[in-house]
Amino acid sequence: MKSRTQRLLLVPVLALWASFCLAQSEVKLIRERIVADLMATPVVDSQVDAILARMNEDGSFQNINYADLSRTASFPHGGHTRDLVYMAKAYKNKSSKFYRSKTLKDRIAQGLAYWVKHDFVGDNWHDNQITTPTNLGNLMLVMADELPKELVAKAQPMIGRANMNASGARPSGDRIVIAGILAKNLLVQNNYQEFDTIIKIIEGELKFATGERGMQHDYSFHHRVDRVNNTSSYGYGKYANAYGEWSFYVAGTKYAFAKEKINQLVDYYLDGIYKQMVYGVYDDISVKNRSISERGATFTPKSTLEIERLLVSTDYRKAELDEIIRLRKGEAKPTASFAKFFWQSEHFVFQRPRFYTTVRMFSTRNRNMEEPYNGPGKTTHHRADGTNYLMLKGDEYHNIWPVYNWQKISGTTIMQKAQLPGPDEIQKDGLTDFVGAVTDGMYGAVAFDFKSPHDGLEAKKSWFFFDEEYVCLGTDINSKPNLPVVTSLNQVMMRSDVRLMQDGKLTTVPKGSRTLDKVKWVHHDRIGYIFPEPATVGLSNQTETGRWSDITDQKNISNELIREDVFSLWFNHGNKPSGASYQYIVVPDVSEQQLSETSRSNRSIEILANTPDLQAVRHGQLGISQLAFYKAGTVEVEKGISVQMDSQGMAMLKMKNGRLSELTLADPSRMLSRILLSVTGVYKSKGDHFTTLVNEGQNSTLFIVDLPQGVYLGKSVQLKVD
Repeated sequence: MKSRTQRLLLVPVLALWASFCLAQSEVKLIRERIVADLMATPVVDSQVDAILARMNEDGSFQNINYADLSRTASFPHGGHTRDLVYMAKAYKNKSSKFYRSKTLKDRIAQGLAYWVKHDFVGDNWHDNQITTPTNLGNLMLVMADELPKELVAKAQPMIGRANMNASGARPSGDRIVIAGILAKNLLVQNNYQEFDTIIKIIEGELKFATGERGMQHDYSFHHRVDRVNNTSSYGYGKYANAYGEWSFYVAGTKYAFAKEKINQLVDYYLDGIYKQMVYGVYDDISVKNRSISERGATFTPKSTLEIERLLVSTDYRKAELDEIIRLRKGEAKPTASFAKFFWQSEHFVFQRPRFYTTVRMFSTRNRNMEEPYNGPGKTTHHRADGTNYLMLKGDEYHNIWPVYNWQKISGTTIMQKAQLPGPDEIQKDGLTDFVGAVTDGMYGAVAFDFKSPHDGLEAKKSWFFFDEEYVCLGTDINSKPNLPVVTSLNQVMMRSDVRLMQDGKLTTVPKGSRTLDKVKWVHHDRIGYIFPEPATVGLSNQTETGRWSDITDQKNISNELIREDVFSLWFNHGNKPSGASYQYIVVPDVSEQQLSETSRSNRSIEILANTPDLQAVRHGQLGISQLAFYKAGTVEVEKGISVQMDSQGMAMLKMKNGRLSELTLADPSRMLSRILLSVTGVYKSKGDHFTTLVNEGQNSTLFIVDLPQGVYLGKSVQLKVD
């Protein structure tokens, strides 16, 4: 019988053993979840047959040019290791005719032997630190215990290129991906101690990194120090989804992420990613960068998997997440209405249940566009020049890009050059500070003091958003080269007849391209364009041609001639314009009859000013005035009610019965700590961020408003006025 001392000494040993067994059990559970995830993708036997048919005796594949490791080749070698994983999944799939097939197992081993013998290293770091380690790591997870041990050992250095000291493991989206590859490989190696360390690294990556790579305080995402908006690319798949994937794998174990981290991820999805997607369902092309020149095979809703994984760990904002699930499954229609300005990325989004629209800009604080790394996106020079895309369904621009006129981008004002400069001339620093928006979360206005870094073209552009329409103004358009300058209202897939009201006559426009004068409105695909004063416009509704290979320098891209019917509407400001201007109202989801009936009154829209100093619009029915002061000035927003701003800035006023009820202010220049604004009337209001000085003799009130500072510079401040 053991002594009491012996029993006491045994207690910590047993506790340590129990802890080790529990850790083993939990790690086994995590690995099972990962493998189940890999095996969840259906395996089609005919695809395995096709893979085997193109496989050579030495384990290589006939369709891969193994000699070309260049960046523009897009690393076709990745197909080799992906096919090995697909074959392994068939081998492990009980419903496949290849289940436990010795022949298939031998072919997998031959393919792996060919790879480890040659160790293909691409010119792009991503090929070596992510693509190859991901595929080889997945292969090991599925069937490492059935592969020759010497091959598994030889593959380890190649998988090991995914490590926390790798060049791609810098803070941003790729860091989580690389850490995840490493974590999976540690599971294969049964290295629990280092696995715990890597999981803590992944958990810590969900954080604000404003001004640096990563998630910004406005919930947009910057992958690089150029501060280009990468929310829908790196910030979605490689950051949020990769983080959410691991939060699901480790849920309910000792490795589980903290609840506050999961909840912050929910905030990022709902307030960042999904607000930069059409209804939270489809890609918003406005956020796309170089990937816009990659052919999209289908137009489909995003998966619900990422949300379902979140709900395993939290019920935070569950109702909002559930609605996105229903929308993506087609079980509900959009209900959300919002306006949001991503002040860290100069991107504005506006949604109503029947339409979604955006404005993309840039300033001295960020660059205009992603560089065309590795070939794609070589025609994207002007895609941040005040781009204004409008979507009712989400597919309006789907696969238009090979036939697109890249100097007539929707919403932009562009000098029409003989040809675009080379791809190395795409990314530029912004040249102006006054770029921003004022918004209360439901309505908003955008101002862009635009100067093109490509050709010196200047313009003051603004947009004013309401429930059923928005107003677009441009003025002070100046250009020195003797070339025409065009402002495009829209360029989109043609989906219906084009109808217009010209000189009081209703006309169906025949196919072709022409200039039309005295046009009051144009209607196409349930979108109306109203001109407050009859205008001269360019209109094209005809078949356009192009090739995917025209818009990318990547290799192996189709050079098949594409034909698509395209609708385009624009203003031609002439050669070398000096002080040109434009104004128009966009009415989404409207019938021709509704458009015709409401165009007479310009839909209760009053353009208060469209000058180099001030652009301002009032919506009579809503009682909302939106003002963009490029310098100090005064404007009458209603009869007898004036607004004076003592500096540059933006303001939105909501009026009820001739009285101010809400005031929202912003400083697009990000240079002010406070704004002083005077309004006709006596308002003895005070709040945390503002005070008032009343001049009863002049029947006016001066609002002294403190503006957000630090990482919130550029964000709006909203005041409720008693």
